[in-house]
Amino acid sequence: MYLVGVTAWGAWLGRGQTGGQDYFLGNRELPWIAVMLSIVATETSTLTFLSIPGVSYLGTLGFLQLTFGYLAGRVVVSMFLLPAYYRGELSTAYALLEERFGQGARRFASAVFMVTRLLADSVRLFASAIPLALVTGWDYPVSIAVIGAVTLVYTYFGGIKAVVWVDAVQMGLYLLGAVVAIAALQMLTPDGWTGILSSAGEAGKLDVLDWSLDFSLAYTVWAGVLGGAVFTMASHGTDQLLVQRLLTCRDVEASKKALVGSGIVVMGQFLLFLVVGLGLWVYYEGRAFDTTDEIFARFIVEELRPGISGLIVAGVFAAAMSSLSSSINSLASASAYDFWAPWAGAEDDEARTLRAGKVFTLVWATLLVGGAILFIQLSEGNTAVEVALAIASVVYGGLLGTFILAIRSQRADQRSAIVGMIAGISVVAAIWWFARASVAWPWFVPIGTAVTMAVGWALGRGSTAGPGSTLPESDRAHTSPSP
Repeated sequence: MYLVGVTAWGAWLGRGQTGGQDYFLGNRELPWIAVMLSIVATETSTLTFLSIPGVSYLGTLGFLQLTFGYLAGRVVVSMFLLPAYYRGELSTAYALLEERFGQGARRFASAVFMVTRLLADSVRLFASAIPLALVTGWDYPVSIAVIGAVTLVYTYFGGIKAVVWVDAVQMGLYLLGAVVAIAALQMLTPDGWTGILSSAGEAGKLDVLDWSLDFSLAYTVWAGVLGGAVFTMASHGTDQLLVQRLLTCRDVEASKKALVGSGIVVMGQFLLFLVVGLGLWVYYEGRAFDTTDEIFARFIVEELRPGISGLIVAGVFAAAMSSLSSSINSLASASAYDFWAPWAGAEDDEARTLRAGKVFTLVWATLLVGGAILFIQLSEGNTAVEVALAIASVVYGGLLGTFILAIRSQRADQRSAIVGMIAGISVVAAIWWFARASVAWPWFVPIGTAVTMAVGWALGRGSTAGPGSTLPESDRAHTSPSP
């Protein structure tokens, strides 16, 4: 009943669409509070619900250190990148690169986004299928296909307006599921939360801050504040998945409220699900599971009463669909605006862009379902949240470094920007492949950003800003190369 209701409502929200701006940007008139909730649901939904409890089950509350950086990174994006996006009527994040460097840079960055989003969100979709498989007894491929099919319907008909509003409602549902789980753990453990926190404290699992300078550790103050901030600058400043939402707001001030507000909400949400993980650790007495993503899911379907477990499973579905719908719509948007419209000569034809966007919606939904099924064979040994974050971290530095070059450097040109991006991604990919035991994933984005900027600046031959340039006025006054 829940799935049918959400699907029907989402499709109804898309009524009256006349063009691509309606379908992909909601006519730039969505309220900032709804956009804020959609951002939170998009970036943390399924992974938060299933994987974050597993992180604290195995470790401590140290994951919270990342949220400090997440908030700081949002503030930086709101100060520097959002104003650049709102200087023109940009349709995607990568249109900004075209204004500064040319169409080649826009398409290359957009292609990088597509590959990354396909890989990372296939992991998310796989995690979403775990509880459905446990509840129904279906195989993972069938569970993945069902979630994909239901989400596709309202995303196809409703567009970004349906995605944002359904996200906002579904976020409330899965947070309610977490609260219900906390209440259940109070009744199912001998001394309730008093005993849980006491046991966790004695085991050192309540520790939040780790001042270690060991670069192999993912959850330290330095990795959290510095790595987390740069990671968020990349994800919320250059990733079409999240930038698309920010561009649906009425103006830059509303967009800033949505972005910074989401950082505060994310802190509370991470804490909520980490606490659930502590309760599960006491309830299961620290026993080992095949995968940590399975721990909370098994608790829901095996230990709770049918009515309660049904509510929480609905929350899992809410989390799954909010994440998947956002990915499908942003990938279709980038495909339509960054590639198809220039190729087809339809940059000013909103009706044709709408039709093409719906075709791309079908294509990307199919690819994401296929990628999630492939990930079944690769899921050993890590939580889905850590795998997804690591995948994104490999390329985010290259994207962020290129955007910084576009906004702050007159020396860089299209060739040097693209080569810099390739260099940044390649260096981080090599670190991940050969040295990930020595360098934790939160450091990937700072490293990739630094390499991209260094190479882009060094190889740049200077470029004169055009009429649509995003360079500051002080840089447009002269044409001599400068960093």
